[in-house]
Amino acid sequence: MRSKTLEDLNLSLALGSWLQLGEAASKVRFEVFVHEQNVPIEIELDEMDESSLHAVVFNHAHEAVATGRLLPDGHIGRMAVSKSVRGSGVGGIILQTLIEEARQRGYKEVVLSAQLHAMGFYERYGFKAEGDIYLDASIEHKTMRLVF
Repeated sequence: MRSKTLEDLNLSLALGSWLQLGEAASKVRFEVFVHEQNVPIEIELDEMDESSLHAVVFNHAHEAVATGRLLPDGHIGRMAVSKSVRGSGVGGIILQTLIEEARQRGYKEVVLSAQLHAMGFYERYGFKAEGDIYLDASIEHKTMRLVF
């Protein structure tokens, strides 16, 4: 069985700067992190947003439903998928897009901070866990790395 594509799901993906996609990315991040996971609103947006590449998936009504970012140092972060499209493969599409962007930019690896419940998702894309569990915004995380 082949993986679903954005076209199959009637979705589209945009890559761009915070200036271009910040409003859309913020909508998804606030929905997932602030409202669902109780991350304090004052720490959700940070100084790295301005210098990162952002990926946002939009539905047929051009509403943002998923996002992630690639930081200048090769970290992938702020992966968030709205409940309405969870389990559809959209998170994997965002992740693969950011991994490919990192490869094209010449990075030798990508690193991310995975919430423990999401580690299996990242492992399916080749990420390996390392180090100890730590708290970020009162949520347990573990560092994961994918070497190219």
